[in-house]
Amino acid sequence: MFIYFPLFLIIFFITSHLYNKVQNFPPTLFPTLPIIGHLYILKNTNHFHRTLTQISKWLGPVFHLWFGTHPVLVISSPSTAEECLKQKDTIFANRPLGLTSGKTIYYNYTTLVTSPYNDHWRKLRRISTLEILGANRLSALSYMRTDEVRLLVLRLLRLWDQDDNTPTLNMRSLFMEVTLNTMMRMIVGKRYYEDCIVSEEAEMFQEMITQTPKLSSYTLISDFIPMLRIFGYEKKIRKNMIELQNNRDKFMQNLIEQQKKATKNDDNSLSQEKKMKTMIEVLLTLQESEPEYYKDEIIKGLMLDLIIAGSDTSAGTMEIALSFLLNHPEVMKKAHSELVNCVGEDRLVNESDLAKLPYLHSIIKETLRLLPPGPLIARASSKETTIGGYRVPIGCMVLINTWAIQRDPNTWVEPNKFMPERFLKNEGLAPRELGFTFLAFGNGRRTCPGENLAWRMVGLTLATIIQCFEWERVSEKMVDMSEHLRGLTLSMTNPLLAKCQPRSTMMKVLSQIRN
Repeated sequence: MFIYFPLFLIIFFITSHLYNKVQNFPPTLFPTLPIIGHLYILKNTNHFHRTLTQISKWLGPVFHLWFGTHPVLVISSPSTAEECLKQKDTIFANRPLGLTSGKTIYYNYTTLVTSPYNDHWRKLRRISTLEILGANRLSALSYMRTDEVRLLVLRLLRLWDQDDNTPTLNMRSLFMEVTLNTMMRMIVGKRYYEDCIVSEEAEMFQEMITQTPKLSSYTLISDFIPMLRIFGYEKKIRKNMIELQNNRDKFMQNLIEQQKKATKNDDNSLSQEKKMKTMIEVLLTLQESEPEYYKDEIIKGLMLDLIIAGSDTSAGTMEIALSFLLNHPEVMKKAHSELVNCVGEDRLVNESDLAKLPYLHSIIKETLRLLPPGPLIARASSKETTIGGYRVPIGCMVLINTWAIQRDPNTWVEPNKFMPERFLKNEGLAPRELGFTFLAFGNGRRTCPGENLAWRMVGLTLATIIQCFEWERVSEKMVDMSEHLRGLTLSMTNPLLAKCQPRSTMMKVLSQIRN
C-alpha cells in the first residue's frame, strides 16, 4: 500500500497534466486531486474572490479548475472578459445549472437571475426592463423612494433627540430597512419595516430576507460529487433550503391572493399609491391576458428576484460608501460642498438633482469598483468554444472575477486606494460605457436590469444623509473595510457603526420634517 498509493498519485498527476495539454485547456492549479479536483480551495468561501485573484497571479488571466468532474473557467482580465461578455455573449449567456440552491430556492431555475438563456428568460427580461424597471415607471414611483429617505432622516433626528451624546447607529440595519420598504412599496404597495416589527407577516418577511442570502451562500460539495448524497452528506442544509422555500412560497402566494382580492373589491377610490400600478398589479394584469404563461410561480419568482437583488445590494453599497467616507473625511467634505453649491441649504436634495452631482457619482463608482456587490459573475458555456485561444467545453462553468479586474494595476493607478477623482474625467459615462475594466453591474445580455433603480436609490439616500448630517466614526480607529462573500454577493464583515448630528445650516429644513 505504501508503495502503490504514491505511485498511483504520480501517474494520476502526470496523466492529468498531459490530458490538459492535449485538450488545450488553460493552465490549471497544482495539485488536481483525484475525485475532488480543486474543491479543497473552497475551504474559505468567504474570500473566494481573493483566492481566485491570487491564483491568477500565478497562472495568468485565464485558468481553469476542476470542481469534482466539473470544469470551471476563471477569467481575470478586461480583454478576456470582453471576449466572453461581448464577442461570444450568446455562448456564455447561460447560468450554471445543477446546483441545489438554484433548483430548490429559485423555482428550479425559472427566475430571471437563474434561468438559462432561452425564450423564457428573454420574456422575463423584457417584462423587467419595460414593464417593471423602465425609466417611466421608476420616475412615476419616485415619490415612494423620496418618502422612505425622508423617513430615514426623521428616524435619525428622533434618535439624536433621544441621546444628547449622539447615538451609535447600526447603519446596515437602517439602510436595509430603507431599501426593503422601498422595494415592497414598489412591488405590493405597503411597508414592512417600522421602528418596531410586531406583525406576524412582517416577522415572516424579515426571516425570509435574512435566510435567503445565507442559505444561497452555501456551496454544496455534493453538487459536484453526487455520490456523497448517498451517505446523507449536507442533508441538513438541503432540508433547510426546502423549508425556506416552502415558507417563502406561502408568503409570496399570500401576497398574490391579497392583491387579487383587493382588485375584485376595488371601488375606484384610489389612493396616491394606486394611481400608478404596483409591480404585482402589472404582473397580475399580464396574467389575465396570458394565464398559460404568467402562472403564480413565475410571478413569485420575479417578485423574489426584485426584493432580494433590489434591496440587499443597494443597502450594502450605501453601507460601504459611507464607510469609505468616514475613513476619508476630506472626500465627505467635497461631497457636501458639491451639494451646497448645486442644491443649497433651503431644501432637501431630490432625484432630479442627482444628474448635477458628478462628485457624488464618482464616490459611488469608486465604491463599486473597490467592493462590487457581485465580485464574481457566474456564467456557463452553451457550446464548445475558445477563450484566449484555450478550449472551453460545453457546459463549462465560467467565473469572471470582477473584483480582480477592477483592481488590476495594469488598468488602474493605485488600484487599492479610494480615489473618487479618478472618475471625474469620464463623469458623463454610465458604468457600462466604461468598458470591461468596470463590471459592477455586469455586461452583455445579462447586465443587471435594476441598474437605473440602484443609481437612484443609492444616490438619493447618500446625498440626503450627507446634506442633512455631520458624520463621524464611533472611535478614532478607521472603519474596518474587510469584506466577505455570501454566495456571489459581497458585504462588509462587520456592520457599520457610526454617529451623526444634524448640520446647523439645515436645522430650518429639518424642523419642517419633524413637523
